[in-house]
Amino acid sequence: MNATFKNAQSILLEPYGLGVGQLDQVLGSILTHQVDYADLYFQYSRAEGWSLEEGQVKSGSFHIEQGVGVRAVTGERTAFAYSDDIQLSSLQEIAKATRSIAQSGQQFSLSKLTHSLDTRQLYSSIDPLMTLADDKKVALLERIEKIAKAMDPRVTQVMASLAGQYEVVLVARSDGHMATDIRPLVRLSLQVIAEHNGLREQGSAGGGGRFGYEYFSDELLEDYARRAVHQAITNLDAKPAPAGAMPVVLGPGWPGILLHEAIGHGLEGDFNRKGSSAFSGRIGQRVAAPGVTVLDDGTIANRRGSLNCDDEGNPTQATVLIEDGILKGYIQDTLNARLMGMSVTGNGRRESFAHLPMPRMTNTYMLNGNMASDEIIASVDKGIYAVNFGGGQVDITSGKFVFSAAEAWMIENGRLTYPVKGATLIGNGPDVLTKVSMIGNDMSLDPGVGVCGKEGQSVPVGVGQPTLRIDGLTVGGTI
Repeated sequence: MNATFKNAQSILLEPYGLGVGQLDQVLGSILTHQVDYADLYFQYSRAEGWSLEEGQVKSGSFHIEQGVGVRAVTGERTAFAYSDDIQLSSLQEIAKATRSIAQSGQQFSLSKLTHSLDTRQLYSSIDPLMTLADDKKVALLERIEKIAKAMDPRVTQVMASLAGQYEVVLVARSDGHMATDIRPLVRLSLQVIAEHNGLREQGSAGGGGRFGYEYFSDELLEDYARRAVHQAITNLDAKPAPAGAMPVVLGPGWPGILLHEAIGHGLEGDFNRKGSSAFSGRIGQRVAAPGVTVLDDGTIANRRGSLNCDDEGNPTQATVLIEDGILKGYIQDTLNARLMGMSVTGNGRRESFAHLPMPRMTNTYMLNGNMASDEIIASVDKGIYAVNFGGGQVDITSGKFVFSAAEAWMIENGRLTYPVKGATLIGNGPDVLTKVSMIGNDMSLDPGVGVCGKEGQSVPVGVGQPTLRIDGLTVGGTI
């Protein structure tokens, strides 16, 4: 029995008089009916948030959540119930509620629960909320505000927020598998507003991951402040963006959010099983330019999107989705993998015990090519260099997307000439991959700020890519 399992037991089961025997009993009661699969998902979460504005910490929050979700699956149908009361009587009641699905399934026998002995630890099991005293958390926010304001007299406002979460999960399944995970998560966000000659622009930066607050060193705070201030000041001097079809160079790191939204969601198993994705039925076909290789990898140490196991108890993995332009597979949870006759990829994720799992991305990124970023920019006679992105919208069925650039530059005769604002990138996910003509050798992951929404559920994710040149992308501008 490993330490993570013992800790999870002591938090999620023992206070309520529960043990492995009782979990066997509950799962067994579900399988007395014709059910293909059943699982129990226990979760304990403690989260806090601190917010600074106008030199003062104006809000703080602290939240504790715990409960259990019970799921029974027959064919394509799922019965689900949950409770924030982790008592045996409550477990039995919600297990009873899920049995109503079992009219046309197969009869399966229960396997005795055995905890997975997987000792992989992608991050420590610390409680990040306890890694810094409350007064030091306030001081950290005050410090980054002071740093940002000192960088440029045009900075008039600074808003900063700090968030931490400690989450413990335990999954017990009807196939006898039991898994646990203890998940720390922290994030620091910074937004600045700069004003000059009647103009007002903003910039943002931040980061985080699965560790404690000690990650936010003075050097890192200065880096965040420098990035946010640079973005705001750059946009003060920006000219209106041109419109039309032109080459677009995407910077490394966070611009991978376009990859996540425009392509990643379309590779999730549920959309492809239902035939609603532009990538449905295309495994083995060319869907991208040669050299384009895209992975979803939940195993990168300390990353925001990483997990030791997913929310169905399956170990996460590095899944090759597109290799040298050829579609190799989809992102899968247990249900969709079974119905499609494919392998589980460890991507079953849920926001909490009160939500059903579904196939979701973890850290999605494109691998390096062999071009230097300077060479890629130098190859463009007239186009846009998108350094950073703001918001965006995507239609999964068609693959169409619209993204706004938070920082962008005009490229003329192979050089960055002046910053532009109001640039939006408009295109089609499957189509845009075929227009990648140059791939940089500077792949980087985002700093740890990603949040992915799907069907009302939000989960932490990561993105990344090298510098890319995309030919003939439509830019929506103001001139």
